[in-house]
Amino acid sequence: MSKYTKEIEKRRTFAIISHPDAGKTTLTEKFLLYGGAINLAGSVKGKATARHAVSDWMEIEKERGISVTSSVLQFHYDGYCINILDTPGHQDFSEDTYRTLMAADSAVMVIDGSKGVEAQTRKLFKVCVMRHIPIFTFINKMDRDANDTFDLLDEIEKELGIATCPINWPIGSGKKFRGVFDRNTRKILTFSDTQKGTKEGVIEEIDIDDPHADEVMDPEQKEQLMEEIELLDGASAEFSQEEVSKGQLTPVFFGSALTNFGVETFLEHFLKMTTSPLPRTADDRYCIQANMNKAHRDRIAFMRICSGKFDATREVYHVQGDKKMRLLQPQQMMAESRHVVDEAYAGDIIGVFDPGIFSIGDTICAPGKKFAFEGIPTFAPEHFARVRQIDTMKRKQFVKGINQIAQEGAIQIFQEFNTGMEEIIVGVVGVLQFDVLKYRLENEYNVDIRLEPLPYEHIRWIANKEAVKVDKIVGTSDMKRVTDLKGNPLLLFINAWSVGMVEDRNPDLVLTEFSK
Repeated sequence: MSKYTKEIEKRRTFAIISHPDAGKTTLTEKFLLYGGAINLAGSVKGKATARHAVSDWMEIEKERGISVTSSVLQFHYDGYCINILDTPGHQDFSEDTYRTLMAADSAVMVIDGSKGVEAQTRKLFKVCVMRHIPIFTFINKMDRDANDTFDLLDEIEKELGIATCPINWPIGSGKKFRGVFDRNTRKILTFSDTQKGTKEGVIEEIDIDDPHADEVMDPEQKEQLMEEIELLDGASAEFSQEEVSKGQLTPVFFGSALTNFGVETFLEHFLKMTTSPLPRTADDRYCIQANMNKAHRDRIAFMRICSGKFDATREVYHVQGDKKMRLLQPQQMMAESRHVVDEAYAGDIIGVFDPGIFSIGDTICAPGKKFAFEGIPTFAPEHFARVRQIDTMKRKQFVKGINQIAQEGAIQIFQEFNTGMEEIIVGVVGVLQFDVLKYRLENEYNVDIRLEPLPYEHIRWIANKEAVKVDKIVGTSDMKRVTDLKGNPLLLFINAWSVGMVEDRNPDLVLTEFSK
């Protein structure tokens, strides 16, 4: 087997998804701990350990204890090269999460054991189903009082429509949480001395029939465990690698990311059940991030290598820009820290310097191979505001900042039809994105802004813009004509029924909710 093939086969690229506060970023942190990428794990809130999570690198993420941008982290474990995509859990940043899932080969779904399946979990799960990628479930926070285990599995199957196969089983929850039972080896796994989850801790394996098992569990717990295992063996779905690979069956694991219970066990099983990078029709550029290092005012475009090998010394062809170029400063990330790389393989995600020519969804390939992957859809904004800078002397910084943040995909900006950048309208999927925009303009570009909320709630792209004259469209009183960054015409509406009315009044007009 060639080195090239070996490198690709040891790659695993996956995203972690969950509802906010289910423990997604904490689980990511513990993977890094076990992979040796960090020596001391922080927590998202950072109180007990005085450390923040590695993947939450923006100041606003550290302050609020939430992820507001996707981050990519690479580490090695047991001969595998693992690329983790930590995504924002908050629904206001679901578009960023959607794009991130386009770059993943599988997904880890984190569920809070005390809350079960939540709204954002459903939404993100649907995206995984659309992509037909394997989904692995980690039921977290078993160190707190959790819902009935069978009820949790039943909820996953009914709410998400996917069969479940528990690989291990929890012994108690909350203060009575003793560890997990491995259904395959028939052994109990206990964990100790993790120093509030900052260190790996020690795993002890105990055979279920070993007298020592009675010291770990009280008689009532053991009796309950044996009854539940007997019921599971007779009633639960059997493990099928084929069904897992098709996204029809989710292996389920239990544990506590905060205290490291079950994390390494989950990681080991996950790596065996997943495959090396898969072929795709989706695009290879999924995220652009400006100002990861404020001192250098840099701009990074994240790129997934879909096939082959990336060689930093060779020229590439930028399909959308129709020109040959050399990708500058190729680097791999650990959130905001980075190191330069000379090569990368299919499945890897690298960052390259972006002089302002890349857009989300662009394709890069070897010269002479002119093809483009399928585009990444743009979510329709649901909230709009007019943005003005307070200090008119900082117009240049304002325009530069708002354009860069828009090109990252964090916001969408529009202009009044047939005008310049005098009036800027910002559209976002969730209102928290307005806070991030304001924060970043102040901290990264030294520009204070005033946001004036607008009543529009619906937006439509004009699919046949060449066939219609936008200024001649017969509209409604609540319709507004705007253009996006690329000069494409769009229509904003206050009321949903106005969309249909405009279509009726203009038979030749074709409107669409998504743009690619």
